[in-house]
Amino acid sequence: MKYLKPLLAAAPVLALSAVAAFAQDAATTATQAVAAAAPAAAAAAPTPDKGDTTWMMISTILVIMMTVPGLALFYGGLVRSKNVLSILMQVLCGFALIQVLWVIYGYSLAFAGPSEATWLSPFFGDFSKAFLHGVNISTLSETFTAGVYIPELTFVIFQLTFAAITPALIIGATAERMKFSAVLLFLVLWFTFSYLPMAHMVWWFGGPSAPNAPSGYLFAKGAYDFAGGTVVHINAGIAGLVAAIMVGPRVGLGKDNMAPHNVVMTYIGATLLWVGWFGFNAGSNLESTGLAAEAILNTTVATAAAALAWSLGEKIVRGHASALGGASGAVAGLVAITPAAGFAGPMGSIALGAIAGFVCLFAVIKLKAIFKYDDSLDVFGVHGVGGIVGAILTGVFASDSLGGYPLAGYTMGHQVWVQIQAVLTCIIWSGVVSFVSLLIVKALVGLRVTEAREREGLDIAEHGERAYN
Repeated sequence: MKYLKPLLAAAPVLALSAVAAFAQDAATTATQAVAAAAPAAAAAAPTPDKGDTTWMMISTILVIMMTVPGLALFYGGLVRSKNVLSILMQVLCGFALIQVLWVIYGYSLAFAGPSEATWLSPFFGDFSKAFLHGVNISTLSETFTAGVYIPELTFVIFQLTFAAITPALIIGATAERMKFSAVLLFLVLWFTFSYLPMAHMVWWFGGPSAPNAPSGYLFAKGAYDFAGGTVVHINAGIAGLVAAIMVGPRVGLGKDNMAPHNVVMTYIGATLLWVGWFGFNAGSNLESTGLAAEAILNTTVATAAAALAWSLGEKIVRGHASALGGASGAVAGLVAITPAAGFAGPMGSIALGAIAGFVCLFAVIKLKAIFKYDDSLDVFGVHGVGGIVGAILTGVFASDSLGGYPLAGYTMGHQVWVQIQAVLTCIIWSGVVSFVSLLIVKALVGLRVTEAREREGLDIAEHGERAYN
């Protein structure tokens, strides 16, 4: 009994100690559980950066400015006065039409796809996001940096502008002779079967947080295309060449005066393209970072070099440097730097722009004459040839020894070969789709207006109005 009394006296203390120990263990366990759950919660609900989002919205608006009014004015000044409203309407309505198709099925076919690879997934997306199903103000898209996101709607509208301007580029190749209805029908077919698959092949992947996810055919090969050298410019340039050949030359080509009716209008359009292109190229970084600044710098110095090179070449070949040539050279530089904007350095960009200026000048004044195709506004000569030059030389000027920013595992010889494969894939794909699409359009509505309507001018014949009284 004498031993029991001390134990009874100590019992409350022991009980309190046990309770305290239990409470401490429970608190520690809860703290550990919260700490373990915190990363999972953060991963499940990432927050988009407002700076990146703002930059992407601004870039989107800049690309819209590139098309209407930029491209429309550039093309409008190059045609004869009786066809200026026709080309403006083709650009406007083509741009509007593709925007609608983009949100109905275009975005889904370009940037959606199965989580497990199939034989079709490297080339085509699926309809899982048709009509923007599942896309809302809360869904996000990962950028090229793991864990960095922007609102998915921002990505949708930015890519919409790329999809809508690309078919509009083709219009210049068949200007002044192709039916308005034929133009729009062709753009629908070409957008669906050429632009969307090329965008999917080049740009679709699971994001940096899912490196083993399925990806597009050319993305998986490691092709460099920062902002659309293949997807936009070669794709449209080849379509323009095929269309120009199949539609045939303008009535009176080589006999009638077909000089541009308003070089000032073309100059204004070219400079709007120059400014808007910063959104096109630097926006493709998807983030407001130093690399976006590098893309802006590369874009402007390459364009400057190309404008100077074209003007110098024109002075040598023709004895004068024209304002039209300077404007065309600037556009050639913009085209060529597009695939390299985030891979090359400033010095490489200057060299790339200068090369493109000279090569595109040759294509416009010599190549077209040799093969006798009527590419009215030099879509192939500037966008096709400039895109090919830029896409291949991206593999060269991405080298860090030349001041570039290559991806891991880069070697110049291998990368140039991959770039050539991407170019050839685009040429064949766009060429076949364009040819078949034009055959379908010809069978359904016909390709061009009658000779009488062409001589009268498409402004009156197709739209019932005149630009100038």
